[in-house]
Amino acid sequence: MVVPNDVEIFDLPTSVMWFDENGILCSIAKKVPQQTVEEAKLTMIEFTKITKGKKVCLLSDSTDSPPLDKEMRDYAAEVIPAIAKAVAIISRSAVGKMAANLFFSIKKQPYPVKMFTEESEAKEWLKQYL
Repeated sequence: MVVPNDVEIFDLPTSVMWFDENGILCSIAKKVPQQTVEEAKLTMIEFTKITKGKKVCLLSDSTDSPPLDKEMRDYAAEVIPAIAKAVAIISRSAVGKMAANLFFSIKKQPYPVKMFTEESEAKEWLKQYL
């Protein structure tokens, strides 16, 4: 994914986000160390401001995401259901794909989630949940 020039950009500690023309929240992970749960809680406050407290369809390019430890996986499993209608994940990294598949197979999510290699396919899939 490429960050467009003609939208409002939200620069968070671990990602860059924006809403596309369909209202899908797009996110590109930054190549940074994993946050602590305390840092992630502060990031969630910012995320909630961006989404105005509403559930969103999220398209996440997690290629550069660091692997999450158990504490962060548990925190993510706790908070993502409150913010996500559906999640599409793109990863061009084998490690990223493996980590995401492992997370979603261990913790059954109460929202639809699917892995993709193409942004266009991911957006098309998410549109059904808007």
